[in-house]
Amino acid sequence: MKTLLKAMVATKAGYSTLALRIPIGIIFMAHGAQKLFGWFGGYGLEGTGGWMESIGLAPGYLMALLAGSGEFFGGLFILVGLLTRPAAVVLSVTMVVAIFSVHFANGLFMSNNGYEFGLALLAASVSLAISGAGKVAIDNRLEKSLA
Repeated sequence: MKTLLKAMVATKAGYSTLALRIPIGIIFMAHGAQKLFGWFGGYGLEGTGGWMESIGLAPGYLMALLAGSGEFFGGLFILVGLLTRPAAVVLSVTMVVAIFSVHFANGLFMSNNGYEFGLALLAASVSLAISGAGKVAIDNRLEKSLA
């Protein structure tokens, strides 16, 4: 178990991942807060759950809870660099679902509710899943404590 945890938090990335983690973490947290708490103009769990149910993601409340939690807590973990790789994998899956269940039929561009923003978030998440958190992260302290 210790070896698996060490592999998840180890990184050879430098400081550049911080420039990716901060905005991506904030964006995901904000989107998750919309779904979970109704903040920033969101609809909360009930409203988001009803909408998810209407597009075929059932049970809607559970799907809203999973997506919102993944985005909010995954974004928080990415922001602080805690278990960055697993958080980024969860967010990557969330973005694939969002792209194909909501945006893909509308084409690429955001002006048509397309998938371009979701694709950018997916690319950033995949990048962090591959690279890890980088030098400025809680993951580094975890790695050292596991040595």
